[in-house]
Amino acid sequence: MTINFPLDNEGFLLNRDDWNEQVAVELARTDDFEMTEQVMSLIRDARTMYDEDGVVPPIRIFAKKQKVSTKDLYDIFKKGPMKLICKWGGLPKPTGCV
Repeated sequence: MTINFPLDNEGFLLNRDDWNEQVAVELARTDDFEMTEQVMSLIRDARTMYDEDGVVPPIRIFAKKQKVSTKDLYDIFKKGPMKLICKWGGLPKPTGCV
């Protein structure tokens, strides 16, 4: 599968409704990341939090609700965990993310 949906200049989906789990796998692949069930679970949880609160959760709040440390998230994602979770999850770019 290739991404046939409009993306912004950083690779974020322009239309959140275009997202599904296969799109997440492809978006991660474009960043040379092989999707795992653990990462997909984090993405699902972030999407649920966004649907409930209307905002992307800050990393500290997200980590606390996931019962992991922010260090654990950085170990998985290496750079900008919330940015990648949002990018691959079809969510808006997190605030404070330049």
